Amino acid sequence: MKQIVLITALLCLFAGSAFSSGFGVFTQGAAGLGQANAVVAHPVGPSSLYFNPALLNDLPGRQIELGTTVLYADRSIDLDSGGSEDSENNWHFPSNLYYTHQVNEKFSTGIGLFFPFGLATEWDDDYEGKYLGTSGEITSLNINPVVSYRLNDKLSIAGGFSLVYLDSTIKKKINQTAAYILVDAQYPGFLPPLTGPLEDIDQKFDGDGWGAGFNLGVLYKATEYISIGATYRSHVDIDIEGQAKFHNVDPRLAPVFSDTDGDTTIRLPAQATVGIAVTPIENLVIEVGGRWEDWSSTDELKIDLDSAVMNQTSDITPRDWKSTWSYNIGGQYRINESFDLTAGYLYGKDAVPGSTFDPLIPDTDAHLFTIGGGWTSGAWTINTAFGYEHHERGKKDNDLGDPLGSILAGEPTGTANGKYEADIYLSSLSFIYRF
Repeated sequence: MKQIVLITALLCLFAGSAFSSGFGVFTQGAAGLGQANAVVAHPVGPSSLYFNPALLNDLPGRQIELGTTVLYADRSIDLDSGGSEDSENNWHFPSNLYYTHQVNEKFSTGIGLFFPFGLATEWDDDYEGKYLGTSGEITSLNINPVVSYRLNDKLSIAGGFSLVYLDSTIKKKINQTAAYILVDAQYPGFLPPLTGPLEDIDQKFDGDGWGAGFNLGVLYKATEYISIGATYRSHVDIDIEGQAKFHNVDPRLAPVFSDTDGDTTIRLPAQATVGIAVTPIENLVIEVGGRWEDWSSTDELKIDLDSAVMNQTSDITPRDWKSTWSYNIGGQYRINESFDLTAGYLYGKDAVPGSTFDPLIPDTDAHLFTIGGGWTSGAWTINTAFGYEHHERGKKDNDLGDPLGSILAGEPTGTANGKYEADIYLSSLSFIYRF
């Protein structure tokens, strides 16, 4: 047997989010979202700690920001075999917290807690792609202290340390009838003859782990009206330890489907961003920029199991993801001292090739349109933003499907092939207090 039945569950640790390429999440503040995250070269409050920590020198005193985003994801599949499927459990709430402190004219510091990577995809338990995965959920937390130093009136630099926690829960079905026939063929006489089809096995994988990395930022004010910002976040290797559990296993197959611990390492991609902000007229700032993500580091996944499942204790599966670029433009217009308006657009390329595209990796090219606004009164600022993200139709036309059924058939058995679409609706709210 060349494949193991645990492979798909652990593979889904790399499953795609609808919020950006790969499984990155970039809803890190309402003021930033309102400008489609084109905020690398001009400040938007404490959330600038995430977008470019070198901007903290432009934030006076001490400030704290608390925010959340409500996302509704509408995903669907038009199956080649006929019919369609709609995703379930579509509401998600990524949140963030930032604190900044301008110590003096040259030195600032801060700390952020945010969710840089995530996944939430759920399909019906009996849909066509159930052997690839029925649901996947990934939650991450980045604890990111930073320091920023103003070298002179034009140039600021910053650096920080990231401590990242990642937790995952993946569910799928296993073709128990095929497993029974394969075990019977490998060990003649071990099992009694099969008298009818068996119900699918329910498999659940829970795992978590920690990793560490760093981030850098730079801001150059070329003139009073033009500034350039750039940032870099290093890759982070997360050592995942977890357990695979199997339910609804026929007692005769219990010896080959016993619960087992497993471990793997996930490399979260390095990211680099750049932006140029201009002030063409008073009270208006416009920024254009780009973001690079090193998803090409996701070339394979090696899984080690403490106990054998179907005689396999490890496997290496290629992912062959590719690095991506996204491009954005955004603007902020200050009406008066109390109110401002924002708007933006982002275009992002997908990271997943057609050969490894599956229902838990629904990543396609995306268009994000945003609007927002802010209200300031005394020490308080409230920012809101609304976004619509349309993912272009993607096509699954590969042999990924039922691993055990493919072995039994002697050839790959692709399932859930068809056209995939997704629309994401975002509403974000942030509160800033200065003291």
